[in-house]
Amino acid sequence: MTVQTEGPIRIDFALDESDLAYFRERLEKSRKKWSMRDDDKVIIGARALIAETMKASPPHFVKERVDKLQAMLDMLLDRDWKLEGEDYERVMRALAYFADPQDLIPDHIPGLGFLDDAIMIELVAYELEPEMEAYAEFCVNREELAAKQADAVPLEEARDQLQTRMRRRRRRRGSGGEGSGVVTSLFNVG
Repeated sequence: MTVQTEGPIRIDFALDESDLAYFRERLEKSRKKWSMRDDDKVIIGARALIAETMKASPPHFVKERVDKLQAMLDMLLDRDWKLEGEDYERVMRALAYFADPQDLIPDHIPGLGFLDDAIMIELVAYELEPEMEAYAEFCVNREELAAKQADAVPLEEARDQLQTRMRRRRRRRGSGGEGSGVVTSLFNVG
């Protein structure tokens, strides 16, 4: 960990393989529980965490991660994006951790209570990077696509193309291609 004390305090830290394994194990336990839960409970749990976190006026670095969690939830629920099958399940399994009331660090501890949630959001966002990139592109272009629907590529066709590209990117990442590798530095706090 590095601490810079001039101006705003900046704290950088990296998680080694054993740290990442610990967090991934927690995530996997939540994913296994999800198979026994219904989707509404996961969605309600993720929404509750977002609301609770924002109500606590967390540090900026936590807010940035909560925005990513909100984007994951939006992607899952967006009627135009229409995630289905394996794509839907991937995102739902990722959100399962956030519906689990047993946090590593209790949320009521000032300054640190949402740190474990921020780390998990960052891990999940990394895993869902192809999905999040495709969805962000879809959202940026949604209005333009909808307005041009009669003249150009319909919204549904654009969505299908983006989701196909998303799956290709995910497969490449999983097979050692572009973007593969281990994340060891999750975020900088500043």
